[in-house]
Amino acid sequence: MVPDVLPCYVVCDVSFSMADHLDEVNAGVREFRGVVHADRRATPQIWLCVVVFAENPLVVQPLRAALDPAEAITPRQESGSDFGSAFTLLRATIEHDVRGLKARRMRVRRPMLFFISDGRATDPAWPEALSQLTAAAWCPEVIAFGIGAVDPPTLHRIGTSRVFLGRDGVRIGIALASSVARAVLRPDHV
Repeated sequence: MVPDVLPCYVVCDVSFSMADHLDEVNAGVREFRGVVHADRRATPQIWLCVVVFAENPLVVQPLRAALDPAEAITPRQESGSDFGSAFTLLRATIEHDVRGLKARRMRVRRPMLFFISDGRATDPAWPEALSQLTAAAWCPEVIAFGIGAVDPPTLHRIGTSRVFLGRDGVRIGIALASSVARAVLRPDHV
């Protein structure tokens, strides 16, 4: 039997404006991993990649089984939030990961991208990079999570599937887990 894999990408803004919220983000990723660990049926399917960005994006944890320990997300001493470069890196990363999984004879579900930010981009051209990401052959389902003093209109443009706001009392770990559970249970998500 060919194993199914759901590639999940947690993408977090680590600029100055997000520094006070990164403990909450790390707790959310730990909570998500705990939920994955509790459901042994879904555990082998869910793989996780962690990307951070401020002025420049960086893959801090390449795609691997979600049960493997996640790298802690730490702030950067950068003031900018360059959404466009993050979306560009994600497009290349997702395409590379999907090709790699398929080469290993795995059945790849539609990737899921969980974008965490206050939604305050410092690069005006980011919508074009998002458009290229969502038009790619392996277009991810994009879920936005707003934390801190959020810009809801921007987050609603990014969250092509769903948008969660921390100020509404939604925790990151629960938003991640419910989004992934919904994807795993939907047969059309392949």
